[in-house]
Amino acid sequence: MPAGGSSLFSGFRVLGLYSNHVPHALRYHLKHRESYVVTAVGRSFHTFNVRTAARNSLPDEITCLAADRMLVFAATGRLISTFARNKEVVMHYNGHEQEVRLLLPLGDQLISADSGGDVIVWDVQSGEVYLRLHFDPSTFDVSAMMHPSTYLNKVLLGSSQGALQLWNIKTSKLLFTFAGWSAGVTVLQQSPAVDVVGVGTATGRIIIHNIRLDETLMSFTQDWGPITSLSFRTDGPPIVASGSPQGHIAFWDLERHQLVTQHRHAHRTSIAGATFLQGEPILVTNGADNAIKVWIFDQEGGGARLLRIRQGHSAPPTTIHHHGNDGKNILSAGQDGTLQSFSTVHERFNKNLGSVNKKKEKKKKKGLTYEELRLPAITAFSSSVTRQSDWDGIVACHRDRIATTTWNYQRCTMGAHHLQPPGSRRGAIATAVDITSCGNFVVIGSSCGRVDVYNLQSGLHRGCYGDDEKAHNGVVRGIATDTLNQLTLTTGSDWLLKFWRFKSKKLEEEMKLNHAPASMKLHRESGMLALALDDFTLVVVDIETRRVVRKFAGHHGNINDMTFSPDGRWLVTVAMDCTIRAWDLPSGSLVDCFLVATAPVSVSLSPTGDFLATAHVDSLGLYLWTNKSLCGPVGLRPLPADYQPVVETLPGVTVEETEQEVNSEEEEEEDVYQSAEQLGAELVTLSLLPESRWKSLLHLDEIKKRNKPVAAPAAPAAAPFFLPTVPGLTPRFATQTQTEHETQINTLSAVDQPLRLLKDCGPAALSVELNSLAPEGGGARELLLVFIQMIDSMLASGRDFDLAHAYLALFLKLHLRSLSQDATAMEALNHLLSRLEKGWAELQASFDQSLCLLSYAKSALL
Repeated sequence: MPAGGSSLFSGFRVLGLYSNHVPHALRYHLKHRESYVVTAVGRSFHTFNVRTAARNSLPDEITCLAADRMLVFAATGRLISTFARNKEVVMHYNGHEQEVRLLLPLGDQLISADSGGDVIVWDVQSGEVYLRLHFDPSTFDVSAMMHPSTYLNKVLLGSSQGALQLWNIKTSKLLFTFAGWSAGVTVLQQSPAVDVVGVGTATGRIIIHNIRLDETLMSFTQDWGPITSLSFRTDGPPIVASGSPQGHIAFWDLERHQLVTQHRHAHRTSIAGATFLQGEPILVTNGADNAIKVWIFDQEGGGARLLRIRQGHSAPPTTIHHHGNDGKNILSAGQDGTLQSFSTVHERFNKNLGSVNKKKEKKKKKGLTYEELRLPAITAFSSSVTRQSDWDGIVACHRDRIATTTWNYQRCTMGAHHLQPPGSRRGAIATAVDITSCGNFVVIGSSCGRVDVYNLQSGLHRGCYGDDEKAHNGVVRGIATDTLNQLTLTTGSDWLLKFWRFKSKKLEEEMKLNHAPASMKLHRESGMLALALDDFTLVVVDIETRRVVRKFAGHHGNINDMTFSPDGRWLVTVAMDCTIRAWDLPSGSLVDCFLVATAPVSVSLSPTGDFLATAHVDSLGLYLWTNKSLCGPVGLRPLPADYQPVVETLPGVTVEETEQEVNSEEEEEEDVYQSAEQLGAELVTLSLLPESRWKSLLHLDEIKKRNKPVAAPAAPAAAPFFLPTVPGLTPRFATQTQTEHETQINTLSAVDQPLRLLKDCGPAALSVELNSLAPEGGGARELLLVFIQMIDSMLASGRDFDLAHAYLALFLKLHLRSLSQDATAMEALNHLLSRLEKGWAELQASFDQSLCLLSYAKSALL
């Protein structure tokens, strides 16, 4: 077990994180002729050009962003970092004593303001402080900054007290003070007209002010609270857009001095930033709802429509499952009431199936607000791809509701049915759901103990399990159906696991558990049913024999979710003790365990076994972990009962942490376990040479005939004029490789020396070496006997078993006729034959024993 944490899983990346409350930064690349949007997500910032995205990490939470034509500036606490080409850290600016909250690039300088009243002007190239200004936060608390167009070296500062100041940063002089409008300034924005700026206040007023004449040209007032962002259109129409904390966007006509249109609920949270692209009818917005939206103004009356969107959950996800057999899509239900699909291949394949809404007839009623039309969040769901092209393939349970909803994955909409059991008890809620493998039926359990069956195509009720329409005397905690629709498995708070016939709905058998189950998971291919109990233990039941085959204990908190590996060998569980554990079912032991910073609430292992996906408390993203066993050999050993897990960093670590991990991996490589050349005297070890080096030795004549050259050989290249020599009185050429090779040979044993030489030879060279052993090839009969003894020694040691047989076959092919006339050689060959027969007899016995055991394991019932 490595000191870094998990030996089975490695953090890969995070899905579904796009934006937070920090306003985005927009920059235009002249060479690419394309605009880039930079958004902050925790310690990372993402750069989008709508089609692709790049991510960078910082050691702390990002508080503000800014960008110019070539660089991106990000502030984390009191530190400011500069990035070039979206990945290289160019410079760090460290000089603030309080948290930096405003950044403004201005040519070769960068202006930053912190919460303590310090405003610093930095030289971007050198990182030196060019100017430092200090303001008393009680009288002038800097809340907004902007550079007025054509005002050389001028900066306009706004305060939360309402006043504005115009400064010359080159001469460090205050040029003018604007009295303000008795309200704190939240936003300052340059308009397309010179000398005219837009001012947003905390009271909801938008003031269009001429700073040259100190004259207010017009003002607007929105009823949704403070102005969070302002942006002017630069492609012709005189429109200004304003954002609000409620997520609404208002568009104001500067010529007619009136509201043109508004977009309510453009974001589910406050509008963090809104920016029009230069010379284009496109508006880019972002918010704390984890969404980036691009709007285009091509509607009649000046309206806008949504052009592109990148969004994740605005509230933490609660349940995740892989959808489909390719493992490329993950369905996720969040506390925000949305059901979304995230692609592990590319973000453009993400889908938003929408939020859960009430029936259409209720939508037609007037007076209902947006929140009243939404259903509660999804607590559990089941999906199937078998018949999703024909009808709805997803069924979801909702918090505090007995009716379940259906969803269509291909149309990305809520389905046509609301499945509610007839005569349901008041106050009952749906708690568990499972779609059959054929995709035709869905089985739903409720808190009153009912288990109902519905047809997914028609939505009709097809019966229920149990006497008096009650399957359990308590809450149904889990439901599963087998592959052939023969069995339905249910478990409830009455401590019972029940086996039902799916078609007749009759109870076949019930099993009493030691504690009440919390959840249940069935691996249909192997028939293994895992149950998480309220005492933090796990039991695995074989549904064929209907017996408990494994029991696991080790968690110290409620087990939130579990998933099987595709082959059914591993069971991965997550719990409130912040651990992720992998249990090996054949050996019945814990083989992997690691801690994470926040408790995982859901887990899903892809059907292909390549990625493990987890969702965590108070986190909006889905975290992907790679399965190391698919990339190389992983030594999994049973962990002791008192094993103390190590904290594993969630995917999306900082740059410094990544470098530390790389260094730690390099250090660990020095202590990698080296296997012995021979594990045991009774074992046979094969060589590491490729098959092409020994498998074709008996067919060299055919290969030479087939590979006969058609052209004359070319002359070799001339030797270099200056050849390296060894210092000394006698001139000698330096042959370092040969010297080192001879040194290594001298340290080998008598058998290893010729064997090492033969291993270095190719098939043709090996044939020449064996031919030269005979007297007619320049050798002697004694050399033939020594070669036979070498083969005998190789067989006796059990090493290089394949090479020994290949070399012996070629040797006999070349020299068997001459050896048959030598009595001493024939005696050595007879001895070698007896060793060969003995070795093959031992191997055959081992093979027969293994095949017998394997046949028994396949046919016997455990």
